[in-house]
Amino acid sequence: MKKDIADYVCKNPLLFSSQAKTILPKEMPEEERALSRLMLVNMDPPEHVKYRRIVRNAFTPKAVQGYEERFREVAKATIDRIAANGKCEFVIDVAAELPLIAIMSLCGIPMEDKKRFFDWTNTMIFTEDEDMSGVDGAIASQTAAIEVYAYAASLAEKHKTHKLTDIVGALLDGSVNDEKLTPDEFQVFFLMLIAAGNESTRSVIAHCMRLLMENPDQLQKLVDDPSLVPFAVEEALRYNPAFVQMRRTVMQDIEIQGQQLKAGDKMVLNWQAINHDPDVFANPETFDIERFKRNPELTSQHRAFGNGEHFCIGAHMSRLEMQVMFEELIPRLKNPKFAAPVEFVRDYFVNSIKSMHITFDPET
Repeated sequence: MKKDIADYVCKNPLLFSSQAKTILPKEMPEEERALSRLMLVNMDPPEHVKYRRIVRNAFTPKAVQGYEERFREVAKATIDRIAANGKCEFVIDVAAELPLIAIMSLCGIPMEDKKRFFDWTNTMIFTEDEDMSGVDGAIASQTAAIEVYAYAASLAEKHKTHKLTDIVGALLDGSVNDEKLTPDEFQVFFLMLIAAGNESTRSVIAHCMRLLMENPDQLQKLVDDPSLVPFAVEEALRYNPAFVQMRRTVMQDIEIQGQQLKAGDKMVLNWQAINHDPDVFANPETFDIERFKRNPELTSQHRAFGNGEHFCIGAHMSRLEMQVMFEELIPRLKNPKFAAPVEFVRDYFVNSIKSMHITFDPET
């Protein structure tokens, strides 16, 4: 798909709806869609803007920059745990750590519950992969979601007597049209923040490491010049965005660049293809960590975080997490090699890695 077409679709949400049949490309029963429409990503204006406003202050560039010290502590501790071993399973041991701890911290969730949220997230999101969610992924996903809803309900109950000052508190005290979120709205919002805030950045951290190892000349550039880390992060986001594709539903008959679309048609935005549009990115299949250094204006051209109304609210946080992690990782995990073939998650929606066993020179 061409980027200009995708941008037109993203910037006209009332013509191309996220709410009508949700953003998931796969069809689902109406009863499932009804609850999904309470998620921010599945809303259209004006509701989308009103609900997004409740939590946006926690994700502004200024607010996110204040998280850097904590993020760096977590990144250093993560590398400390594996540095002397000379090997690790990168997804669980490294990529999953900072994103999960970050979103849990912002939501006031105690760290002893980290394993539960890691498992719940995997089960809810990766319903197409039996290794991640079991033989009957749909049922397992619903069960995990119920667990998260119950956890959210317990936080809401706690808030009544001990005011929470984190994102959870903002959600519970916020209002839309002078009305507070209903229990269902709060629980779905909480689930979306936990799942999206955790898994998406985990995926792009893992892909970034894989791409660097598959392109050792690019990895060496980072070793020689760590100031290139932010540009490498941007290229990894472009090359393998966390989400493969998202759906929009055409709301009225319309023609786009000679293509006639009818009301009710499904339109799929393939972010992977958009980010490899040769009209925008020269040699798009080449992983080039200096691409964005040479052409800074391209940073606003890739669509790893979407565009328009639904531009990812956590984009600044995701970039910072990735940057901090690789600033801490590159100097310490020296000469990384694949210890086994990379295993990818089987999924139509999320672009994720299941396992990536690597070796490296152990610290002494």
